Amino acid sequence: MKQRGADLLVRGLKAAGVSRIFTLSGNHIMEVFDALIGSGIELVHTRHEAAAVHMADAYARLSGQLGVAMVTGGQGHANACAALPTALAGEVPVLLLSGHAPLAELGNGAFQELPQAAMAAPVTKASGTAQSAAGLAADVARAVSVALSGRPGPVHLSLPTDVIEAEIAEVALPAPAAFAPVPMQLPAQTARLVAEAIAQAARPLLLAPPSLITPAGTAAMDALEAACGIQPVAMNSPRGLADPTLGALAELLAEADLVVLLGKALDFTSRFGRPAPQARFIALEPEGALIARAQRLLGERFLFGAVADPMASVTALTAVASRGAAQDSWAARVRETIAWRPAAWAAFAGAPDGPIHPATLAHAVSAALEAHGDATFVCDGGEVGQWAQAIVKAPRRITNGVAGAIGAGTPFAIGARAAMPKPTLALMGDGSFGFHMAELDTAARHGTPFVCVVGNDSRWNAEHQIQIRDYGANRAHGCELAPGTRYDLIATALGGHGEFVERAADLAPALARAFASNRPAVVNVIIEGQPAPALKR
Repeated sequence: MKQRGADLLVRGLKAAGVSRIFTLSGNHIMEVFDALIGSGIELVHTRHEAAAVHMADAYARLSGQLGVAMVTGGQGHANACAALPTALAGEVPVLLLSGHAPLAELGNGAFQELPQAAMAAPVTKASGTAQSAAGLAADVARAVSVALSGRPGPVHLSLPTDVIEAEIAEVALPAPAAFAPVPMQLPAQTARLVAEAIAQAARPLLLAPPSLITPAGTAAMDALEAACGIQPVAMNSPRGLADPTLGALAELLAEADLVVLLGKALDFTSRFGRPAPQARFIALEPEGALIARAQRLLGERFLFGAVADPMASVTALTAVASRGAAQDSWAARVRETIAWRPAAWAAFAGAPDGPIHPATLAHAVSAALEAHGDATFVCDGGEVGQWAQAIVKAPRRITNGVAGAIGAGTPFAIGARAAMPKPTLALMGDGSFGFHMAELDTAARHGTPFVCVVGNDSRWNAEHQIQIRDYGANRAHGCELAPGTRYDLIATALGGHGEFVERAADLAPALARAFASNRPAVVNVIIEGQPAPALKR
């Protein structure tokens, strides 16, 4: 029986368990669109290629499955590549499939011919171009396995049009094991050595990577805390030790006598270990090169390292961990320090008079999510996002992460809602909202309602605050946005619901109406332009 390369590609995706692809159509991939008919794989058709990758990213974070985005070649691929650094830094398994000029025309000035694999290589774990129709399912299997193995991350595969259009004989699919992650277990003997070191330390800290900030990863870290008594601290912010989500973490590092890196790379987020001068370090890390880097940066403070993936390390430690005899007060100190927020912030709750402070907005959002119980919180943006990350409580959260790139919030919310049909709220600044506001149309077409709260301070506030701090208020310029822009009306125009809020007293009812609309909703809130919180005590 004859089949096209595109048909074998779809069979390979089905074998990998793919049930949804986030895409934007284009000439190079219409053969795959045709092959998907009747496959059971849903297409979520977006308005920008980068948004498709962001949606696949958020979908993977919450579903625990591979996220798949598919775009056309040339400029479509280039647009999609802009979203890959966020998935790479977030350690998220995403497969980007890109259309591509035909192999037979490469080097002759083919339509939209670009070195696509080379473009994506620096921001993926692996990047390649399919070379034959018969090998497409095997190409998918390798890409999926790489994306899921070790430190998870994005993988790219370009699909030349003459490869996906070619007719071939029946080809057997790779064995299921070919699609699976390569095991990177922590040996039991090594796990016991690490567990003993934790139990014998007076002030141990466990630092976890972004890849464990998932429902499964959070459950695994909770189990480890129950076994050893020490709360693992997951780091996922470009602000590192100044991440307001982590309270006064810098205090703990200064006092720690042991730091165990549970797959957390030693990098700028921990200031390369310098704030922990008294601590010895153990690195459980899927990449040998990063163990060597940690040893180089730490010198004599580096105890040892072992190659293992983060989930395997946490699981192995949980099985053998015990509580240190004299660690109860330190364990309580870790929990209290991470949870600490200034008491003065309580004054921002409720409906104080005057301009709406970002903390007041964050308290209102937290209350709205609490009212909906099992909800998902997405947070994007600069200064207003930091207030929200520090204050808002929700069972699940997704942030723009270590890459520090803003603008992913709206597509993140759509991907999150697709992965888990629970009440979803995304909070972002007005600058962030502008990146992908057209995706409200995507949400409306595909029936994925969510509430988008825009903290509207009419400026690129993060950069504005840098100007004030570093150069003086009299030299702050060029970061202004139009005052009072009615972003809520954009939602209405694109088939959603809009709310415009200028008083704190109106926040709660506006949020309630937005959720009740069961449509993509924008709550446009005029706020003060405040700097991000700095948590020191």
